[in-house]
Amino acid sequence: MTRFRPCIDLHSGQVKQIVGGTLTDVSAELKTNHVSTLPAGHFAKLYKENGLTGAHVIMLGPGNMDAAQEALSEWKGGFQVGGGVTEENAMDWINFGAEKVIITSYLFPDGKFSMDRLQGVLSALQGDKNKLVIDLSCRRVGSSWFVAMNKWQKLTDTEVNEGELRGHPIESMAHLTAPEDTIKMLEPYCSEFLIHAADNEGLQRGIDEELVRKLAQWCSIPVTYAGGGKSVEDLDKVQALSHGKVDLTIGSALDVFGGTGAKFTDCVEWNKRLKR
Repeated sequence: MTRFRPCIDLHSGQVKQIVGGTLTDVSAELKTNHVSTLPAGHFAKLYKENGLTGAHVIMLGPGNMDAAQEALSEWKGGFQVGGGVTEENAMDWINFGAEKVIITSYLFPDGKFSMDRLQGVLSALQGDKNKLVIDLSCRRVGSSWFVAMNKWQKLTDTEVNEGELRGHPIESMAHLTAPEDTIKMLEPYCSEFLIHAADNEGLQRGIDEELVRKLAQWCSIPVTYAGGGKSVEDLDKVQALSHGKVDLTIGSALDVFGGTGAKFTDCVEWNKRLKR
């Protein structure tokens, strides 16, 4: 069954909800939906009190380590942590109290997938793939989705797919290639996938229904979709599209983040219904 999975997005040490496509190194280009006056620990405590397991803390750029550690100290073993995770610090985050670490950009030096780096992270985690989540957050390129790294601004060579790489209709992207069977290739090395639809992130204009449907078809391990969720009804939609195989993160639309489309209490109640 589809679950609601909450998030704590950190930017410059604060809890924020950001329009994903505007997250660059140029501060003037950044568009935020909400900047919370409350610390990360407040939201960690809120999620813990409501039993919202599988939540993720994402560090969007530098200056977020203290806030991330504050969240972890509030609920040890309750969060997955991503953003700047590498082979060198992966186990540190587990020791800080993360349930799992999330990796994306580190796997794509110069925009190209590195199996050596993936194996290095897994080795740093003592071979325990249950501590590892691979983030395949992506952007649409024509009728396909390519993994996007570095705050979702740089496309990699890796198409999010299960089967063979399809021909690409956009001439400017003709240089992009991707390994076959991306999902099936990576599943043996991790316990979950996290996939932000970066083009939808923070816009509250609805989810990428086709991507959700495809993820349900391709993935045999847990997968969480994020991007565009605008109401609690989107949980029903993801449940129907994925036959309960894909979980959903709702961020900017939540009332606890200044949104008006989704009540946090309704999302909590959705998860409670699954346990009845």
